[in-house]
Amino acid sequence: MAGKGVIRAGIGGWTFEPWRGVFYPQGLKQADELAYASRHLTTLEINSTYYSSQKPETFAKWAAATPDGFVFSVKASRFATNRRVLAEAADSVTRFLTQGIVELGDRLGPILWQFMATKKFDYDDFSSFLDLLPETQDGLKLRHVLEVRNDTFGNETFVKMCRDRNVAICVSENVHYPMIPDITADFIYARLLMGSDDLPNGYDEAGLDQWAERFVAYSKGQVPGDLHAIDRTGPAEGPREVFAYFIHEGKVRAPAAAQALLSRVNT
Repeated sequence: MAGKGVIRAGIGGWTFEPWRGVFYPQGLKQADELAYASRHLTTLEINSTYYSSQKPETFAKWAAATPDGFVFSVKASRFATNRRVLAEAADSVTRFLTQGIVELGDRLGPILWQFMATKKFDYDDFSSFLDLLPETQDGLKLRHVLEVRNDTFGNETFVKMCRDRNVAICVSENVHYPMIPDITADFIYARLLMGSDDLPNGYDEAGLDQWAERFVAYSKGQVPGDLHAIDRTGPAEGPREVFAYFIHEGKVRAPAAAQALLSRVNT
């Protein structure tokens, strides 16, 4: 039986007015929201870095506000991914990686490189982009994940390209673009975008149970049996850290969804 890796669950960002009085206690200072969120969830996806750079001292402050064992993921700059020729992204990639993310230290988790739905798979284009992603930055190990949003990526060539480089493909639950559930790296990254604020926990109980079972399988290095992988003959089974984020739809209830998932996978 394959061992089980750590399963983390969280949300995108931590500053959102509707969470006040719902997730955050009434009267909690905004300056204390990161400290609170990081003690009730086990990971957060930093989204502000997608739009603009941050200062090194900002990353250091974020790290200092969180407890031991907590991990951020960081959304990479749109200036690196939203371009016609990805091979020309070198300066943007370097600028993103050198802005100070290493100040997160052991709180630094995966880096999410997100592509627009209009971006189609082209082998040379993406191979050139992956060549730009280093394994380390200032001595700190980097983990990379690609979120693609076009049906042209649903093929063995793309899966093998990522697997050969230990780059994860984001497991995206969304009706508008494909879910590629294949394991291509030594960690798993998922973004669940089909929640509802009409449900107390964002998802119904059956939906949360289903995702909990899937993440337990992933944490053992197994593609869940109910998901249709392109190529299951990939990396050997073994413990894998799982990062699961409740994003976008059902945003008000996203923290409750993450907490409900954690209660299921950590029993």
